[in-house]
Order: sequence, then structure tokens, then C-alpha cells
Amino acid sequence: MTETETNAYDVVVLGAGPVGENVADRTRAAGLTTAVVESELVGGECSYWACMPSKALLRPVIARADARRVPGLRQSVQGPLDASAVLAHRDYYTSNWKDDGQVGWLDSIGADLYRGHGRLTGPRSVTVTGPDGGERVLTARHAVAVCTGSRAALPGLPGLDAVKPWTSREATSSRTVPGRLIVIGGGVVATEMATVWQALGSKVTLLVRGKGLLPRMEPFAGELIAEALTEAGADVRTGTSVESVTRENGTVVAVTGTGDRIEADEILFATGRTPRTDDIGLESIGLDPGSWLPVDDSLRVSGHDWLYAVGDVNHRALLTHQGKYQARIAGAAIAARATGESLVAEPWGAHAATADHAAVPQVVFTDPEAAAVGLSLAEAEQAGHRVKAVDVDLSTVAGAGLYADGYQGRARMVVDLEEEILRGVTLVGPGVGELIHSATVAVAGQVPISRLWHAVPSYPTISEVWLRLLEAHRDS
Repeated sequence: MTETETNAYDVVVLGAGPVGENVADRTRAAGLTTAVVESELVGGECSYWACMPSKALLRPVIARADARRVPGLRQSVQGPLDASAVLAHRDYYTSNWKDDGQVGWLDSIGADLYRGHGRLTGPRSVTVTGPDGGERVLTARHAVAVCTGSRAALPGLPGLDAVKPWTSREATSSRTVPGRLIVIGGGVVATEMATVWQALGSKVTLLVRGKGLLPRMEPFAGELIAEALTEAGADVRTGTSVESVTRENGTVVAVTGTGDRIEADEILFATGRTPRTDDIGLESIGLDPGSWLPVDDSLRVSGHDWLYAVGDVNHRALLTHQGKYQARIAGAAIAARATGESLVAEPWGAHAATADHAAVPQVVFTDPEAAAVGLSLAEAEQAGHRVKAVDVDLSTVAGAGLYADGYQGRARMVVDLEEEILRGVTLVGPGVGELIHSATVAVAGQVPISRLWHAVPSYPTISEVWLRLLEAHRDS
């Protein structure tokens, strides 16, 4: 290509992960011409290196754990997992890292895909450098949506690059099971990947700088998961920092702050995320490269009436489902502004991502599972709400006992004593991931406690915990 081509669209979307796809879906549904720019695979991090591969790896692990708790079945599932079959199952759910199906979907909604690296080159202008080095300039009449997501953040340890550490990408796409694996971190990626690789045969050492696992959830969530990982054979060490990492003759050596020397075949750093905004041309519009992009509730970047930042890049809630929610809100807001319609911008309105503040749900697919929505007790107190925590031992629920022998779990609801609504709910135990949406409806809908009494849980299910929580609230 010898000349730079220029194409005009109503909307240009940077990034074709789930967030960018959903922005495009909403703007196309509103009749706006839309271009989508992607430098890797259409479908993004979630489809190929995060949600889908990790949950495909975890499903056999959790299914075996559940089966081992069922009389008449446990003796049949005492052997090891078939690692090659589990990895093949993972490969199937990543479409073997090919994006033909996702490209076909984009084509079906009428969005134009541009493969290559997109960079802002001024207001409403994106220059795409294609795989062949050629450039195209895309101009946006109404909006540019930055949906480039985030990448794993690595600490500044000397010589770390030479060690070739795993990040979440390598942990979810590895073709082999390491004999020994060190996991650095105590969050979702760390706990889920420790669960997977321990079950597939790795000897896992989990090193956590803080006091416990899953620090953003209620403390009992991390405590129960740490106990389960330890029982499964993992070495879980909290309050432990890593001072140096080297690779000697293929073996990774990590030295802790107390001088302990730990050897492994691979080391995974699950120590946070950083925005993929370092090379997208932010400097051309007066913003700092590599920064998170603050937005209002319609996902529009402050000071730029044409620029939207949706998903991880705005640092509101780094979860695929929350990014897709934001994308639906942003797409509707872009369409409304483009057509001159009034925005419904009040909390819980059609153009306000209110759930980012009040009702973010999350499931951690460990054994046991941990699921939460809304505010923890500490967060609610810090926000100035007058609240109390209501706790129930999940093993007291008949459905839990039927689900698994020796069921262990806990439930908490955080009750706003002035509004008489729920500010948050946390559930820990086998199978609770499928219970969290009922809690999400209660929190997002601000359902009064008095009305929840009329939401009758079916017997005998684990969902009967709702009745036990309400009874505990009444009697306390």
C-alpha cells in the first residue's frame, strides 16, 4: 500500500474483545456505522487467555471434587485427572486460538473489522497500521471507544525477564503440566490457577504478600479457600514477599523475604493488571500514555465529549461481565447523543453504569467457590452506611447436605439498617456460583427486606440459605 487510505464511520472501536464487540453491537443496532480495530484475536483476552480457558480447566477439577463428596460415587473418582483430556477440553473452548467464529459474528452485525495496531492521532481520528505495514486512517463522526483492556502487571524484580515467568496468559494456555509451580499473589487469578495446576498434578507453592487470599472479599472467603488448597496439597504461605527470582539450569529459584529458597519448574506472577493504553496515541489528545482512563457513568472520558473508555481501561471493575455491561450502557449513550435524544443519566438509568458502584457480581471458581455482589461489610462501613452483617453456616441448609457430604460453606448478607435493603452478599461453598445472580437481583433491585420474605426458596435447594439469612436477621 503506497497511499494512506481514509475511511469515515460514525463510531470507531479500539479493541475487539467482549467489551468492544458489545459496544459495536449496540451502535450497529442503533444504525450507526461502526469500525472495530484489533491487533490480536477477535474475542480478546476473555475468549483465549482468561475466562474461557480458565473455566474450562477448572470445570473438571470442581466436578471431581463435588463427585468425591457424593456417596456411591466417590470411590469411582479417586484417580488422577486425565491432564491431556483437560487441556484438550481447554483448547476446544478457545477454538484452538482461532477467531474465525468471532470474526463471522462481527460481520453478521455489519461492523467493519480492521486488523492491526490502532493509535489515536488526534480528536476522532485513529490510524491503523496493518500487518503489512500499511496505514489506514479511520475518522469517527460521533465517538471513539477505547476498549483495549488490560495486561498482567509484573513487579520490578531484577532479571525477571530472563526467568521467563508465567502471567495469566501462560497459566491458562500451557500445553504441559509443570511438576512444580510457584504462584505469586493472593487474588482471583492466583487462587484459581493454584487450584487448577495442583489438581492436574503440579506441586504448588502459593506465596501471598498480604494476610490472606481474596482481600477484596469478606475475610472468611479467603480463609476457607486457603484451608481447601492446603488440604489439597498446596503450600500456602501468607505474609510472604519475594525478594529475588532466578532460573538456574531450567529451574526457577525464588528467595523470600525470610531467606527461604523455593525451587520450581515454572513461576506464575498474578500480581495485578495494568491498562493497555501505553501505545494507543493518548498523547495526541493530551492524555498520559499507560494511564487508566477515568470516565463518567455514561463511560465518557472527562474533557473529551467524543471519547469513551469501556471495560478494564477505566479501572471501575476489571471483570468481563461488568465490561460488557458498561459496553451496553456506552453503546446506548453514544447512540442517544448521536441522534439528539436526551440521556437517562440518573442512577440506574439507561445511560448510567450504576452497577459499577453498587452491584458488581463476581464468582471465584475455586473449590469451594466464592461468590459476592455489592459491598463487603468493611466497604459498606467505609461508605458511611449504617449496616450489620448477618451470617449463616451453609451446612445447616438441607440442600447443602444433599449436595455434598460434609458440606462446608458460609453466607453473609450486609443489611442497610436505615434503608432496610441489602448492600452486599457473599457466599462461599460448593456450587454457590449459580446462586449469586439471585443476590445480584436483590442488591441491584434494592429489594426491601420485607419483600424478600415473599421470595420463597424451593426446598430442598442450597438457595434456602436466603430463608435462613432472613430468619437470622429477624432474630438478631
